[in-house]
Amino acid sequence: MLHGLRAMVYKEAIQVRRDPATRIVFVVPVIQLLVFGYAIDTEVRHVPTVVFDADRRSASREFLSRFEATGVFTITGEAADPSGVRAAIVSGRAKVGILIPARFSDDLLHARAAQVQVLVDGSNNTIATQTLAAANGIALQAAAALLPARGLRAPIDLRPRVLFNENMESANFFVPGLVGIILQLTTVFLTAFSIVRERERGTMEQLMVTPVSRWALVLGKVLPFVAIGCIVSLVVLGLMVFLFHVPIQGNQALLLALSALFLVPSLGLGILISTIASNQAQAMQLGFLVMLPSVLLSGFMFPREEMPLVIYGLSCLLPVTYYIEILRGIILRGAGMADLWPQAAVLAVFAVVIFLGSTRRFHKRLA
Repeated sequence: MLHGLRAMVYKEAIQVRRDPATRIVFVVPVIQLLVFGYAIDTEVRHVPTVVFDADRRSASREFLSRFEATGVFTITGEAADPSGVRAAIVSGRAKVGILIPARFSDDLLHARAAQVQVLVDGSNNTIATQTLAAANGIALQAAAALLPARGLRAPIDLRPRVLFNENMESANFFVPGLVGIILQLTTVFLTAFSIVRERERGTMEQLMVTPVSRWALVLGKVLPFVAIGCIVSLVVLGLMVFLFHVPIQGNQALLLALSALFLVPSLGLGILISTIASNQAQAMQLGFLVMLPSVLLSGFMFPREEMPLVIYGLSCLLPVTYYIEILRGIILRGAGMADLWPQAAVLAVFAVVIFLGSTRRFHKRLA
């Protein structure tokens, strides 16, 4: 009944060893375990914080030092006025703002409740929740240290305010990021599978003998997916607004323009995968090798600021990282081009490098 089993196992072992896809199967889980094991950290530390200190006396400086001493907050700058604190949070340069009034020291000296306002960027639920808890804890500790006598009113009246997502709804945080993940998933997989399928069926060779130039061949394959990506962008943004009730606070035309810019490197990644993969199974494996880091390292789920330096550097090599920052900036914070030009510039560089590089490799594969 099992006659020839040994020969079949030997034959399959040789075939598996020679198949390049087998090496990918072993390499991908190791890479994912190492990268994600070090990258996933939900504890928030070193949150960039901007301060407006109108008091500028020893009491206010001591109070601010308590924030940095926790390791949760890192004061990155001082604003000239309260509007500067908000502007820093809108632009994404800061996640927290601390405003200390001019009468802070006088209130403490006379055992009155000294008011301090803490503004928190609510576009990131994880950071907002933990920074609010840490700020309240600091206020309580300062109150205990500064109470002149038992039974008096606590001298620190902390007034936290969550900006852009006052009710801390998780949909407002996840859905804009999900738009970027879905858009990349659609464009990368559709482009890679379409080209690999053409090669498997032999129609790519037939196209090569036609008078169509190689650049026209590549663009002819890509442009329909540009149209599909634009339609997908409109659909998911529409669902975000009407189904999940996440309004777009910023300029909608700017959002669509930068979404179109993001399509270029995404399509380039799809072309690059098609030049490496020999069949659709390999294209699927390579596609997930791109998608999983995009989900876990881009800031979609976990704060990038808490990642080890090497992993943080890897996250900077993902175009979707900058697109998610753009989405949350425009949709939640109402940021404009003046606030988002660094992310847009990086996306433009990715668009040129990835698309042109993958297209050139595609030409060599056809040669």
